[in-house]
Amino acid sequence: MHLPHPTLSRRRFLTGMTLAATATATRPRRSYAASSPGGDSASADAWHHAETILARIRVPSFPLRRSSVRDFGARASADVDARPAFLEAINSCNAMGGGTVTVPAGDWRLDGPIMLKSNVRLHLEEGARLHFSTHADHYLPLVLTRWEGTELFNYSPFIFAYQCTNVALTGPGVIDGHGTTTFAAWRDRQKPAQRRLRDMGGLGTAVHERIFGPDQWLRPSFVQFFGCTNVLIEGVTHVDSPFWCLHTIACHNVTVRRVRVDSIRINNDGVDIESCSDVLIEDCELRCGDDCIALKSGRDQDGWRLGRPTENVVLRRIRMEAPTTGSGLAIGSEMSGGVRAIFGEDIQIGRAPVALNIKGNLDRGGCVEQVHLRRFAVEKADTFILFTTAYQGYRGGQHPPVFRDFDIEEASCRAAVVPIHAVGVPDAPLQDIHLRRVAVEHAEQPPRIDQVSGFHADDVVINGTPWPTPVAPG
Repeated sequence: MHLPHPTLSRRRFLTGMTLAATATATRPRRSYAASSPGGDSASADAWHHAETILARIRVPSFPLRRSSVRDFGARASADVDARPAFLEAINSCNAMGGGTVTVPAGDWRLDGPIMLKSNVRLHLEEGARLHFSTHADHYLPLVLTRWEGTELFNYSPFIFAYQCTNVALTGPGVIDGHGTTTFAAWRDRQKPAQRRLRDMGGLGTAVHERIFGPDQWLRPSFVQFFGCTNVLIEGVTHVDSPFWCLHTIACHNVTVRRVRVDSIRINNDGVDIESCSDVLIEDCELRCGDDCIALKSGRDQDGWRLGRPTENVVLRRIRMEAPTTGSGLAIGSEMSGGVRAIFGEDIQIGRAPVALNIKGNLDRGGCVEQVHLRRFAVEKADTFILFTTAYQGYRGGQHPPVFRDFDIEEASCRAAVVPIHAVGVPDAPLQDIHLRRVAVEHAEQPPRIDQVSGFHADDVVINGTPWPTPVAPG
C-alpha cells in the first residue's frame, strides 16, 4: 500500500503534534509546564516531557530460540487449516521460555484466531500472508474484550493477546481479514445489540453477564492486545479488517512501528489506543475507512468504572488518509477515563473529513488535556481542526467532559471547508487553546470559536490573511 504524498512543500510538511489528556477533571492539571500566552518557552517545557516518555519506552526482548510453524506441520495451502500448527508452535515456544515463531512466505489459511503468549514473537516473513476465515463460528468461544469502549464477552479478535508480558507481532508479511466477505454486512444489523451493550455499561451490569456473540452482529476486532505489558507491533500490513484494525486496551509500554493499514470500510479504525500508558507510534502508513489513529479510554460509566486513562503517548512520522469517513487523528469519542500527556510530530494527512478531531459528548465525562501538536500538514479536509463536546450519543447531558490545555503549532492545511471549529457549552467551556504558526491556504468558511475560555492565536493565516484580523489603532 502506498499513500500519495500531499502536494505540500517540504518546508510546510507537518512535523508535529502533541496531544495530551487527563483521566478525570479532579486529576492534577499538569505534570509539566503549562501552555499559556507564554508561547514557545512553555511549549518547549512541555516537549521535555515527551523526551522523558521516550526514555522509558523499551521494545521487548526475546530469547534467541527460533522455530517455524512448518516445524509443527503447518502447510501454506488454501485447502488446509494451518491454525492448529500455529497454536502448537506458539504454545511450545512459550513453554520453553520464549523466542520467535516464524511464518515463511506463502498463503496460510487460518480457521480461527491466533492466540499470542508471553515471551513469544510471531514474525511474518516477506511474502507471508495470513488469510483469516470468514465464518463467525470459527471465532468462538467468546472472550473478554471491549467493543466501542464497553467491556463484554464477544467473538475473539483474529489475533489476540490477553494479559501477556513481552509479546510481539512483527515482520513484513500481511494479515488479511477478508472482512468485506461476511462481517461488513453485520453493521446494518448491530443496532439492537449495540444499544443493549451501552445500556449494560450505563447501568453497571456485571461484565460476566454481558454475553454477546452469535446473532448479535457485533463485529470482532482484527488485532487486539488486552492487558499486556511490553508490546511490539512492527512492520505488519493489515488489510480488509472486520472492524477496528489494531486495538490495544489497558496495556503498558507499547511500540507500534512501521505498521501499514489499508482497510477503508466504515469503522475500520487504523490504530486504537485505549486506556494505555507509555506508547510510541512511529513511521506508520494508515489508509482507513474511519479514524486513522484514535486515542480512547472507555465509554461513559464503563470508562469511569475502570478509571484508566490513555496517557504518555508519542506519535511521530506518520502518514494517514481517511478518504471516506472518519478523521486523521482523533481523541475520543470514548474518552471517559481521560486522555492526557500525548505528543506527536511529523504527521501528514492526505485527505480526511476531519484532520484533527477532539470529540466527546455531554454524557461522557472525563478530561482531555495537555495536548501538543507541531508540524502537522494536511492536504484536504472538510474540517481542519475540530473540538466538540456535542458528538453523537447524547443521552441528557448530565456529565460534560473537560477539554483544556491544547498547543497546536507549525500546522498547515492546503484546503478546508471549515478551518477551525472550537465550540464548547456554557456549563463546560473549552479551556486554553493556543495556536501558533498555523496556515490554511484556502478555507470556504470562517473559523467558529464559541464558549472557549482562553483562546490564543499567534501568527495564524487563513486565505492569505492574518486571523483574527488585527484591529487598526485609534
